Amino acid sequence: MIQRPTLVIFLKEPRPGRVKTRLGRDIGHVAAAWWFRHTVARLIRKLRADPRWRLVLAVAPDREGMASRIWPRGLRRWPQGAGDLGARMSRALRAMPPGPVAIIGADIPGIRAAHVARAFALLGDRDVVLGPAPDGGYWLIGLRCSRLGMPATALQGVRWSSPHARMDTEASLRPLRIGHADLLADVDTLDDLRRLSP
Repeated sequence: MIQRPTLVIFLKEPRPGRVKTRLGRDIGHVAAAWWFRHTVARLIRKLRADPRWRLVLAVAPDREGMASRIWPRGLRRWPQGAGDLGARMSRALRAMPPGPVAIIGADIPGIRAAHVARAFALLGDRDVVLGPAPDGGYWLIGLRCSRLGMPATALQGVRWSSPHARMDTEASLRPLRIGHADLLADVDTLDDLRRLSP
């Protein structure tokens, strides 16, 4: 029996100075937090109604995120816990129900359900899928099975928020077979935001 995939959105409480800090330096922290909150709300609306996967919100900080009234009720929440991004994503990938699982960032306005569906489809003959971003990072990481044994070095030694993040991640996942999903951009700076405008 084919297990229904799980899609996890990694997000933080949209507090000024705590989210999108690089964007906040360009447009102000209140404006950056407002942008993040509304971008995430649109993303959740787009993806939660799709019957092809179950949606989970991985929240931070844990206590505040689990009690938050900002995010919609009726969606499962999972506390990210301590550690760097790699440690938190590794825990999330292993903690989800059996079957395919993917984590996406919350700051990629261009994500559509079709992008997620194509990424899950790649897991038919790959162990891992990454959705590359133009800045050297990635907007999605997925596993063919949440119970798949990942290498002990998985997501360790990654230079996060750098042009090397995807390359380091791929090195940490060897010898797993890696596929690549669509290229999508995240928003970290005012220039990134301007590129999204028509």
